[in-house]
Amino acid sequence: MSDLAKTERFALAIDAMGGDDAPGMVVAGLALAAERHPGGRFLLVGDEARLRPLLAAHPRARAVCTVRHASEIITGDMKPTVALRLRQSSMRLAIDAVASGEAAGVVSAGNSGALLALAKIVVKTLAGIDRPAMAATVPSARGDVVMLDLGANVVCDSRNLVEFAVMGDMFARTVLGIPEPTIGLLNVGSEELKGDDRLRQAADMLRASPMGARFHGFVAGHDIAAGTTDVIVTDGFTGNVALKTGEGALRLMGGLLRQVFTGSLMAKIAYLLARTGLDRLREWLDPRRYNGAVMVGLNGVVVKSHGGTDALGFAHAVDVAMNMVTHGFTAGIAEGLSKVAERERLPAPGQEESLIEGLASPLAQAK
Repeated sequence: MSDLAKTERFALAIDAMGGDDAPGMVVAGLALAAERHPGGRFLLVGDEARLRPLLAAHPRARAVCTVRHASEIITGDMKPTVALRLRQSSMRLAIDAVASGEAAGVVSAGNSGALLALAKIVVKTLAGIDRPAMAATVPSARGDVVMLDLGANVVCDSRNLVEFAVMGDMFARTVLGIPEPTIGLLNVGSEELKGDDRLRQAADMLRASPMGARFHGFVAGHDIAAGTTDVIVTDGFTGNVALKTGEGALRLMGGLLRQVFTGSLMAKIAYLLARTGLDRLREWLDPRRYNGAVMVGLNGVVVKSHGGTDALGFAHAVDVAMNMVTHGFTAGIAEGLSKVAERERLPAPGQEESLIEGLASPLAQAK
């Protein structure tokens, strides 16, 4: 494995040192991802002395990776303001590669706050987007749905929520392959009078926009699992609580099933009879399958992997990033925004209606 050639273009830059079990988990995950993306090239950024023995043990990962040494590490408890000053950290150098065009995207299982701060400052947001949002797919009775924001913006105004709806719409089209995704605004109930002024204003704006025909209205927490809409829009505080609650519920279900089918001899026999179906259920509900939250609204693909995941979960996060890169997700949003800019100047905060009329029209044509 040779030193990095500056002219080489990488699909993804990988923060090798982010995550509870990094860098071992990261390299093992890349070995799995290499089987699914044999044509992909990855810039692996981290402590070279620790990475080379791991890559020697994972020849598939070694074949698709080029190592770039990073002398610093952003820890999980480090404040974003401190992380921003570490110019030679693995996370910073990986993000720098995206900003310079050396890589199309980045995947990190490191500090969420630091990743968001670095992405906003280094990669920067797309023109016309006030704030990026964190989006991810979650399971439902009707298939996968996209939910955002999941923690990037704890406090949001109506403009932010409408922007999230536009970005979620594009996510559902390009990643989930849904041509006409329906949109719901998460609230304490589905009645029109529920919620605060911010939610009601966002709902009014969405109803009046070209997306209005696909705007379902308010949805409650149980609608997430029911798959009532393809896109669930909320603020980062509520979304993160809902996501963590769902993850906990899935783990509880798995633990209860183990107790039920190991409690007696008859239960064990029943498990053997139902094993095929239970294995399918376990695979479908495995939280690792949904690992990989995307920070949408940036000038590049930025994917946050769960810090406590294992190699399989990290491989899924790489899958998400590769899917976004392959389908031109960022270019799709940028194209829609550029069409708006050609017709009129993008509005300042408070001029939400003209923003939505402009954004939704070109995005509604994207397939």
